[in-house]
Amino acid sequence: MNDDAMDYYFSGEELMDETEPEPVPAPVRKSGGSKPQQSQGGESRVGSVLAIIFVSVLAAALLGAVIYALDKRNTLYNKVSSLNNELHLAEAENVRLQSELESQMSAKNVEDYAENVLGMRKIDSSQIEYIKIRTGDVVTIPDKKESLLTKVKNFFDECVEYFRG
Repeated sequence: MNDDAMDYYFSGEELMDETEPEPVPAPVRKSGGSKPQQSQGGESRVGSVLAIIFVSVLAAALLGAVIYALDKRNTLYNKVSSLNNELHLAEAENVRLQSELESQMSAKNVEDYAENVLGMRKIDSSQIEYIKIRTGDVVTIPDKKESLLTKVKNFFDECVEYFRG
């Protein structure tokens, strides 16, 4: 290989040592007092990065809020479901107890309870006695003494009835 070809095989570090870096020209300000264009590009990049970070944090917060709300809803649905199951069990128990109560309140059970527990017996026809009441079947209720206000009210009621015809 010749020497010209060997120059291309050197790494970039060796070339950097031989040459000095070129100076970067200073930014030129416009007469409007605005900032240099390079710094505006850097600020817009920083603003864009901050906006992206803010939107990402906001999206993550909204996602967390949605997940939390869904979890709460599922918890409440599970609680409602378990309470409905308990309600159905209580209603079934109520039906069972009502039927048991009705069976205990039958005439035969009442007679058995009266005979065995209370010591009662059925009466014979010889034990029945009829009594006669000297007064008639009419019940009379004695008039109450009317107060002065009641008498005045009755008087006005009778007057109104008279004028109405």
